[in-house]
Amino acid sequence: MRDQEPAPAREGRRISTKETAELLGVKPETVYAYVSRGQLSSRREPGSRGSTFDAKEVEALARRNRREASGSSPSAGGLSVRTRITLIEKDRYYFRGVEATELATRHSYEEVAEWLWTGVLRPGVTFTAPEASVAVARQAVDALPEHADPTDRLRVAAIAAATADPLRFDLSEEAVLGTARSLIPTLVAALPPLRRDHRDRGPLAHRLWGRLSGRKADDASLHALDTALALLLDHDLAASTLAVRVAASARAHAYAAVSAGLGALEGPLHGAASGFAHRLILDVLDRGTAAPVVADELRAGRRIPGLGHSLYPGEDPRARALFALLKDVPGAGPPLAAAQDIVATTARHAPLHATADLALAVLTVASGMHASAGETIFAVARTAGWIAHVLEEYEETPMRMRLSGHYVGPQPPQPLQDL
Repeated sequence: MRDQEPAPAREGRRISTKETAELLGVKPETVYAYVSRGQLSSRREPGSRGSTFDAKEVEALARRNRREASGSSPSAGGLSVRTRITLIEKDRYYFRGVEATELATRHSYEEVAEWLWTGVLRPGVTFTAPEASVAVARQAVDALPEHADPTDRLRVAAIAAATADPLRFDLSEEAVLGTARSLIPTLVAALPPLRRDHRDRGPLAHRLWGRLSGRKADDASLHALDTALALLLDHDLAASTLAVRVAASARAHAYAAVSAGLGALEGPLHGAASGFAHRLILDVLDRGTAAPVVADELRAGRRIPGLGHSLYPGEDPRARALFALLKDVPGAGPPLAAAQDIVATTARHAPLHATADLALAVLTVASGMHASAGETIFAVARTAGWIAHVLEEYEETPMRMRLSGHYVGPQPPQPLQDL
C-alpha cells in the first residue's frame, strides 16, 4: 500500500520538534543534525522552551529525502560507488573491516595508510620525499603571497611535485603507490617550518609538528597528532573524496586527483570546519564561559562549529578517541573544558554531539597552533585516503562518473533575442 502524502502545510505554519521528527521519519536528535548542516532552520518562540520549524521547509526536505531513498533523484543518476575501503556503521567506522579507532591509536599514520592501500600492515614504515620534488614544491610555495592559506600551499605543492615526476601518467598500482609514498611527505616538506632547529626526519607527524607549532614537541602531543592524522585518513565518500574519484574516473593522474580533493576540501563545511571551532574555543576561553559565545552564534543564525555529524547519531568516534588522548597533552586542560562547556551549553538548545572538528580544535589550541592548522592536518591526513580511492577508481570503467543533468530550463526551440 502506498504511503499517504501529508496534507500541504498552510503558509507560515510552524511545527514542533516532535512533529518535525514524525514528518521526516527520524529521531528528534536527527532533526537538530539537519539544523547543524543548514538543511533546516529553527526558531525559538518567546516563552517557549523548544524550537519550532517552518512546515513548508520540513515538507520540502521530506520530499527530497523520499526521492533520494527511492533512487529517483536526478543527481543520483543510479550511480553506486563500490568500495572496500571504509565502512561507517552506527557510531563506529572501519578501515578494511578493522575498527579505525583501534588502528589509529595503536599504529602510526604511515602504517594505517599502508593498511588502507594494500591491506598489509608494515610496522615502522616511514615515507620519504625525493629531493627534486621537495625543491620544486618549496620554490612554488615560497612564491605565494604571505597570506596564502594552507590549502593553497598544499595544492600548489602537489601540482609542482607533479611537474618533477615524468612517470606521473603511469596509472599502475605500483606506480601510484610510489607516488603516494613520496607525495605526502613532499606536501609536508613544502610547508615553511616554524622553528629554526626543525629537522625533517622521523615519522610524518614529527615533521608536520614543526610546521604547525613553534613549541617543542612532547611525546603526548606527538602521539595525539599522529593519531589525529590516522583517524582522519578516510571517511567514505565525503565531498572531497567524491571529487577525487570523479577526477580518477577521467583517468587523471594521482597528483591531479589529489588537487581536485584539495579544492573541494577548502569549503567551510568540510576541511575548514575545525578552524571555526578553534576560534570558538578561544572565544570561550577569553570570556570564561560558553553561554554568551553560543548565544551569539545562535543569534547570528550560525551553526555551532564542531557539533553534530550527519553520519553519527551519537558522538563522532574520531572525537571520542582524540579526546581520550588529549587528556595527557600539556596545556589541553582549558581547551578541553571549553569544548565540554560548548557541548553542554548547546545541548540545552539541541542534542548535538562533538565531531572530529571540535577535538581537532582542542589539539590545535592546546599546541599553540594557528586556527588554520586543523585544515592542514585534515588535508595531509586525507591525502592517503584519496590515494586509496584513486586506486579503486582506476579499476572501474573509465568515465563512469559522467552523470546526466536534469534539465529544467526553457523548452526549445526558443527565439534568439536581440542583444
